[in-house]
Amino acid sequence: MAMQKPLNVLFLCTHNAARSIMAEAVLNHLGGHRFRAYSAGTQARADQKPHPLTLEVLHAAGIETRGLRSKNQQEFSHADAPQMDLVVTVCDQAAGEPCPVWPGHPAIAHWSYPDPSKVEGDPEQQFEAFRQTLHALHLRMELLVQLPLAGVDRLRLEAEARRLAA
Repeated sequence: MAMQKPLNVLFLCTHNAARSIMAEAVLNHLGGHRFRAYSAGTQARADQKPHPLTLEVLHAAGIETRGLRSKNQQEFSHADAPQMDLVVTVCDQAAGEPCPVWPGHPAIAHWSYPDPSKVEGDPEQQFEAFRQTLHALHLRMELLVQLPLAGVDRLRLEAEARRLAA
């Protein structure tokens, strides 16, 4: 039986330091051979480092963090970049910003998550905000990986991804 190529999914956020990085890591953790996740930012961090609490909460959950870095969305708009099947914004600010025209015209969806890096308080409260965001992303990714994807077209993928936002 021939193996279907994995669906490439790009998660976008403004700085690509927390939510989109978590989404990339979680989908790669759960998606097996069916998904390949990436992340980027509309204004990626110049130092290319994810927020330290992003890495800490992923590590605490047993999710691989090696190779995670803050990237600009332009990395994925070039002809030699992996062609995306689905692009999901995970923050409201990035959803309202202009995005490049993606090669292959992937399905587009928006999943809104509050920015855990904006939570003020002691270190435990800040960590908890990141943990809650990771948990919410994990729940949605569990639903995504359960979708029957064999033979799905772009419009159906877009409809299903948007349905998961509800």
